[in-house]
Amino acid sequence: MSAATPADGKAWRVFHGTGAVPDAGPVSLPEAPPWRRFRGGPTLPPPWDDEEAAGRRLGQVEPVPQLDETSIDTINAALQLRRPLLVTGPPGVGKSTLAYLIARELRLGRVLEWSIVSRTNLRDGLYAYDALGRAQSITAWRVGEPGSPGSYAVDAGPSQLLPTLGDFITLGPLGTALLPYDRPRVLLVDELDKSDIDLPNDLLHVLENGSYDVPELVRDKHDTMIVHTSDPGMRAEVRNGRVECREFPVVVITSNGEREFPAAFRRRCLPLEMATPSRAQLLAVLSNHFRALPPDAEALVDLFLERAASGGTHSLDQLLNAVQLTTANGLQNDDATRRLVEMLLRDLSKGL
Repeated sequence: MSAATPADGKAWRVFHGTGAVPDAGPVSLPEAPPWRRFRGGPTLPPPWDDEEAAGRRLGQVEPVPQLDETSIDTINAALQLRRPLLVTGPPGVGKSTLAYLIARELRLGRVLEWSIVSRTNLRDGLYAYDALGRAQSITAWRVGEPGSPGSYAVDAGPSQLLPTLGDFITLGPLGTALLPYDRPRVLLVDELDKSDIDLPNDLLHVLENGSYDVPELVRDKHDTMIVHTSDPGMRAEVRNGRVECREFPVVVITSNGEREFPAAFRRRCLPLEMATPSRAQLLAVLSNHFRALPPDAEALVDLFLERAASGGTHSLDQLLNAVQLTTANGLQNDDATRRLVEMLLRDLSKGL
């Protein structure tokens, strides 16, 4: 962070809500509080930037704030304290996009996404163990079939490799986020309110301690094992079956407000409620996605805000679709087009 005081006068801020990549390189994050410091190792190289995924979410970002002052302060507080953000609000207001905004502006690399459904459990986020695949590989190795994965020789001879346990373990999004990186990863836990009643409580230990054990690796005779991660093609070394972070990840947990979470879980998170973006924010979003503001954009933004103010459920994606359609080549501004716009901006709470 530059030593100069920023234009907003809040020198403690490292995140300004613009999503714009700083010219001076990665932003220096504040030192973690003593009670949120961890000592995991060995240190892993930084992840790559997935600009394609960020571009789909954010477009070509202009250096203007896309969030209100209160939201920006709350996000900076979460960064200072190394605590998860619990982001609530109606569907389609940009809750999950917030993770990409933070990752791009702070240059924290590829966002790890954990999408929650009713059957999701904690282990799904931490790791997966392909026991069947391992059994099949060991059977193939025993009968001398070539091509079985493995990384260490056995008594049968150096040309025969026994499949290692790590070949069949893949860390999930949460498990990968807790690997020992020098800079925090960004983890998006999307729609936690869709989970069963136990998952928020099951998360408490991991969110507090920044570590977890892989029991299969704890029981293995080898002290070190190489496993797959949620980053395509990447592996990581796990020692003694335990994964512990060096920097607690930036955790963005979204909820549509369909249920109340336990007090112990909420105590570990900073709450951030997102409402429908303002007119200026919506116009900024359109400028980012379309490079230049389309001719009828302001009228469509006003119509969208009018619909949102009247109640029901409306999504930012609906506005983007309406603007895209009305700016398509050859589309006439007639009754048929207006009917399409009405259909695109319909109240989603009323079904079809």
